[in-house]
Amino acid sequence: MTAVNVGIPGVRSEAATGISDRPDTPDLLDRFGRIARDLRVSITEKCSLRCTYCMPEEGLPPIPREQLLTAAEIVRLVAIAVHRLGIREVRFTGGEPLMRRDLEDIIAGCSHAAPGIPLAMTTNAVGLAHRAQALADAGLTRINISLDSVSREQFAQLTRRDQLASVLDGIRAAKAAGLTPVKVNAVLMPQTLDGAADLLAWCLDEGVELRFIEQMPLDADHEWARSRMVSAEQLLTVLSARFRLTETDREDQSAPAERWAVNDGPATVGIIASVTRSFCSDCDRTRLTSEGTVRACLFSDQETDLRTAIRGGANDEELVALWRGTMWNKWAGHRITKADFTPPQRSMGAIGG
Repeated sequence: MTAVNVGIPGVRSEAATGISDRPDTPDLLDRFGRIARDLRVSITEKCSLRCTYCMPEEGLPPIPREQLLTAAEIVRLVAIAVHRLGIREVRFTGGEPLMRRDLEDIIAGCSHAAPGIPLAMTTNAVGLAHRAQALADAGLTRINISLDSVSREQFAQLTRRDQLASVLDGIRAAKAAGLTPVKVNAVLMPQTLDGAADLLAWCLDEGVELRFIEQMPLDADHEWARSRMVSAEQLLTVLSARFRLTETDREDQSAPAERWAVNDGPATVGIIASVTRSFCSDCDRTRLTSEGTVRACLFSDQETDLRTAIRGGANDEELVALWRGTMWNKWAGHRITKADFTPPQRSMGAIGG
């Protein structure tokens, strides 16, 4: 396999070692008893924004087109994941999925190959207003939109682009197209903490669900530091000064967001405390990078190459074995709070959110 200059870690062309003790089960089981039901599929490293916590100012080094999975290859792998490996939900990520001109073809192909499976997408919504209805018609069922601030000046500083109006238009277009529930994801940053209540008020007015996410050490510039990270507790203190928050029970233990009813509901706000309240023990995700490697954990630098196997003529059973082997050896957790923690080589933009 030709190396791609985006910090690709140890890529394997065979199933992870040490799987002789794996139970004979079709599911994506790991050694800790977790079963992956949620598939994240990155389809590009390109993005229309340059968020400081995700990408360098110049963007990620481009991946040659021939090294990206084709639409047909993505559809094939999604079909295998659903029909052979027990996947129950698929979410398309990037980079920015809207940068793929064949996105509608990918969605339509997966919808046809795996009917009834929820197909979601995480996007920055730049340009979404022009494609939301076509994506819904193709089979996309739900959408998550990244938005850290409703201040135009602050948005431009964080993303290095003056595109707030396009994002807000995209959110409203997604609602109009029926891509609901529309969820807004905001990464907690020191510079946006004071505006967190304004963002929540805007989301309440628009009828979309807001979820704040603790910043993880996945930035391309490797400047993340625990001492500068905004915690869930800090956010709750800020929001509680303006809203009445009541914690609710989690409906799904594998769902990462803890939720609070706002002003007695029914609207809620979620917090994904990836660092301070780790949910690794309940993780149910498996990831496919845009080059076709399986990644068992965001923070593991071990990947298994399916693209080379596909193009070398591997049948479905061989691809299934590779995928199962990778997930069987999934880590117990990310160890961010440990003294010996080492960030992964890839940034979030290169892995896929």
